[in-house]
Amino acid sequence: MTSTTSVPRWPALLFLLWNLLGCAMFAMQSMQDLDALARTDPLQAQIWRAMPIWAWIAYLVAVLAGALGAVALLLRSRLAILLSLLCVVAVLVQFSYTFLMTDLLALRGAATLILPGIIILIAIAQLLYARSLGARGALR
Repeated sequence: MTSTTSVPRWPALLFLLWNLLGCAMFAMQSMQDLDALARTDPLQAQIWRAMPIWAWIAYLVAVLAGALGAVALLLRSRLAILLSLLCVVAVLVQFSYTFLMTDLLALRGAATLILPGIIILIAIAQLLYARSLGARGALR
């Protein structure tokens, strides 16, 4: 039996807002003038310039899957589980480039892990929320 009356919409709305922010960040970063960035943050410009296409694709998949997963949550669709899982996997792939294939962590220190850590935790929270709604029969 599917019951949507007892399931609040605000968590899905918060996930949607967060993921739309991620989509905006992707758009801004992918269109960034790297020469201008190099004048203020040469390391970040170097990292983005060298970023392989698979990492950019993972970034795009992460933000789109997260946003679509949040929309699926609002629509109470079971696709929310699959899309949220895809988002988590893509986020981990994306950050594997940043932290395993660059010197960012060594050069900037552990503080560089804060925002990626938050991003990963929120992606996992969305997945867990979608799975919990699925287990309760609130998704169709």
